Amino acid sequence: MKRLAIAAAVLTVSACSEGGDPVQMALRDASAARQAAALKETADAPQATAGGKAANGDAAYVANMIEHHRAAVTLAVDALARSDDPEIRRLAQAEIDKRTREITELQSWKPAT
Repeated sequence: MKRLAIAAAVLTVSACSEGGDPVQMALRDASAARQAAALKETADAPQATAGGKAANGDAAYVANMIEHHRAAVTLAVDALARSDDPEIRRLAQAEIDKRTREITELQSWKPAT
């Protein structure tokens, strides 16, 4: 038991000295990469539609909502991995299912011509 406590303390200290929980760091890095991709996608979006309306506002909305929903999925996956509470697990799975459908819908959006 004493060895287990010492091992846990060592892991905690090493995680803190490296900037935190490695899983959380990986999630933050992945989120930052997705955000950068969404911003690039927004910058590359067409500037106008046939009706003269700025399509980049629509494309920005779609790109930002995709990123927002991906972040929600990441949080829900984390909750599933960490929680034993059946209600939290049910809510997290429902969030994953809902946001995944919405991401697919947003990805299929095409500007009106």
